[in-house]
Amino acid sequence: MLSRVASNIYWLGRYLQRAENTARLVNVNSLLLLDLPRGIPFGWQPLIQIVGADDLYRSIYGEDYSELNVVRFLLLDQRNPGSIHSSLHTAREIIRTVRDAMPREVWEKLNDLHYFVIGQGEGALTRSRRGAFLQRVIDNTMLVYSVLTMNMSQDVGFQFLRIGTNLEQADMTTRILDVRSVSLIDPTGRPEQLAPLYNIQWMSVLRSLTAYQMYRRHVRARVNRTGVLRFLLQNREFPRSVMFCLSTIAMTRSHLPESRSVERTLWRVRALVQDANVDKLVETGLHELLDEIQLGLSDLHEAVTQSFFRVE
Repeated sequence: MLSRVASNIYWLGRYLQRAENTARLVNVNSLLLLDLPRGIPFGWQPLIQIVGADDLYRSIYGEDYSELNVVRFLLLDQRNPGSIHSSLHTAREIIRTVRDAMPREVWEKLNDLHYFVIGQGEGALTRSRRGAFLQRVIDNTMLVYSVLTMNMSQDVGFQFLRIGTNLEQADMTTRILDVRSVSLIDPTGRPEQLAPLYNIQWMSVLRSLTAYQMYRRHVRARVNRTGVLRFLLQNREFPRSVMFCLSTIAMTRSHLPESRSVERTLWRVRALVQDANVDKLVETGLHELLDEIQLGLSDLHEAVTQSFFRVE
């Protein structure tokens, strides 16, 4: 397979997953407003931190992290390459260039979703219409991916789709855990009143990844910080956990040309996640671990790019 085609399919997986996860983040943050008592200080800036777009956001909107600005930036702003609109537009352009390698239905479904976002996106800036809009984005990105996985030949190109999808998911999971939902509420001035609400926020972390029911099934305990961290980092059976994503990437290796740099980098990141002592890190050192994992995921992306997509 040509490296250009392989790279496009890899990035298709990443952009589809990015659009879905961004929709989940905004949707859960909006729903969290309904779970909190009236008058509790609530911030939207953590969503910008989660997607790693602080500098870009400030260059466009300054220091105004209002709900309207943050939601517009994440949903519709074409100046943000990670917005839902931009991600779907880029995924659509990728499919346009590799249509011969894709089932025809993929183009049709993604095209419909792309024009839905263009036509209905402005209405989603209001709370009353946002939930239905975001749920349709989530459902249809999952539908596009399902059409791909059920109808695309599971050859080399499919393996790059899996790598891109799982690398993007692992990155988003670590970002969500790093910022943590406790930063969604400003505890300044009355931390004793907000303490009972922290578990609600960890519940929102699970819901942002559709992980709440599976957490209760596997952990069989009330939602708490340590349990959520261990589940989303180290669980080997939940598809959005970091360990599951890395294990899925590892399974693609037998279908691809050998690359020592990819293998070494993947082994190093998996070891970081697998050997982490969450009980000790939960109070101190958690940020440093998650930062190291994110750097490892970035190194893995570079290794994949240099090994398979570089044109001599």
